Amino acid sequence: MANVYDVLKERGYIEQVTHEEELREVLGKESVTFYIGFDATADSLTLGHFVQIMTMMHMQKAGHRPIVLLGGGTTMVGDPSGRSDMRKMLTKETIAKNAEKFKEQFSRFLDFDDDKAILVNNADWLLDLNYIEFLREVGRHFSVNRMLAAETYKSRLEKGLTFLEFNYMLMQSYDFLELFRRYNCRLQLGGNDQWSNILSGYELVRKVEGESVFALTFKLLTTSDGVKMGKTASGAIWLDPKKTSPYELYQYLRNVDDRDVENFLCLLTFLSMDEIKKLATLEGAEINKAKEVLAYEVTKIVHGEEEAKKAQNAAKAVFNSGMSAEAMPTTEIEKARLKEGVDILTILVETELVASRS
Repeated sequence: MANVYDVLKERGYIEQVTHEEELREVLGKESVTFYIGFDATADSLTLGHFVQIMTMMHMQKAGHRPIVLLGGGTTMVGDPSGRSDMRKMLTKETIAKNAEKFKEQFSRFLDFDDDKAILVNNADWLLDLNYIEFLREVGRHFSVNRMLAAETYKSRLEKGLTFLEFNYMLMQSYDFLELFRRYNCRLQLGGNDQWSNILSGYELVRKVEGESVFALTFKLLTTSDGVKMGKTASGAIWLDPKKTSPYELYQYLRNVDDRDVENFLCLLTFLSMDEIKKLATLEGAEINKAKEVLAYEVTKIVHGEEEAKKAQNAAKAVFNSGMSAEAMPTTEIEKARLKEGVDILTILVETELVASRS
């Protein structure tokens, strides 16, 4: 059986890693407990989280044990990474509800039976920390100069960085230490925007425990234009079918840019690399077949085979009705008139979406 590190590397997941050769060797000869943290900032995971989920599934299939860490504690502080402003403060109750939703969703992707995967919440150890003890044990290992040089904080200095957020790196690092002590967790994974936070946790465990642990980041899900994937004009693409239907997810993936198809097939499906290479050679109108495979495979992993088939059939029915984009009913309204302002009832009547203003 192939070493999971080689599988992840070949499929293009890995961005940065500490002690690459040593980690590859460890993953090849023993079962490693690893974790990824998810701050409970919403009541559903999104397509943006899907690379992390796929990585955990690949790792579990290879015999390694995932820890899903729900950030009940860290969410109360808010991760400043990639933010130009402070995150909205959520209540304890909202965070707890969001964490429960995450728990439900993860059970669709990972096998939690017989301790094969663990789900924990960092609220269990962060909310009751003694601040002075925490500063003495953890804070003394952090250089403020170095923290301010990290991209996480550097980009926020001009607009203002609160002391609340400044603590985030210490708390996330402490998570790794706590998980190492509780579960012998030796590897933290995350998106490449988390590199400075993850590296800090890795260094903390090595300093405090003197043990060999590892850190690895993977690519964020972005399009060839560098835009984060999983967002539309109307908002995020959610993994909760009540928020984004299986058909909407299917259509979103069916309509990705031609240049992104091969990369997304590698990162978001379990198709073999041979199959992906064949699909990647398709050109012109034929590339749509590869997009259909991508949309079907991802929808199947997220919502199950039955829903994926329904979404596929619905998409084909719309296409086979012979209604091309050009043939879709349209109504032209002059730009100048729109600038002046047209009320919604007038537009509904003119586009014949309603019979009358009443």
